[in-house]
Amino acid sequence: MDDINFFDKVYQVARLIPKGRVTSYGAIAAYLGTKGSSRMVGYAMQAAGRANPPVPAHRVVNRQGLLTAKFHFGGNTMQEMLESEGVKVTDDQVQDFKTVYWDPNIELAL
Repeated sequence: MDDINFFDKVYQVARLIPKGRVTSYGAIAAYLGTKGSSRMVGYAMQAAGRANPPVPAHRVVNRQGLLTAKFHFGGNTMQEMLESEGVKVTDDQVQDFKTVYWDPNIELAL
């Protein structure tokens, strides 16, 4: 993965998040070995609409399970996308966050 840019690395990880699960910006940053770069992961998610193949950016939330990027999706689109996958959201907060949380450091460990 050394010969690709940071955004592409983020997208590779985000594409592995299963339907019905969410992860955080910080978890992706930590998995990539750049623990302090969760904001850059957020910028990558903001630009993900142009990525091909598509990136499920709606599955990336903040460390408390808040839909902090929902305004980038317009209206309640982010919540609707998550709910269509079985993730419950109330007041922009993922419910049962610990249950649906997907940690790439655990899930992708070799």
